[in-house]
Amino acid sequence: MKVTVKKKTPDAAIPVVIGTEFIKLESAMKLANIMPSGGSAKMVIQDSLVEVNGEICTMRGKKLYPGDRFTFEGQTYLITIHAAQ
Repeated sequence: MKVTVKKKTPDAAIPVVIGTEFIKLESAMKLANIMPSGGSAKMVIQDSLVEVNGEICTMRGKKLYPGDRFTFEGQTYLITIHAAQ
């Protein structure tokens, strides 16, 4: 009997497009529509429920630049810059 094993690939990151040099973590969470307000984003960040680039982050004002990733509730988001048309 032949068994084929496929490696499970992680879900692709959801892009969060910014038009500035950086964005603060709490603002990125609001922009990605995963938090309704800065206050709720502040609470989940301070409760150590958010990872930035693979490490738990408790700084709501953490600056995220294009290429940075943050993860909340198992979903990863990728900061990208708006490409000129």
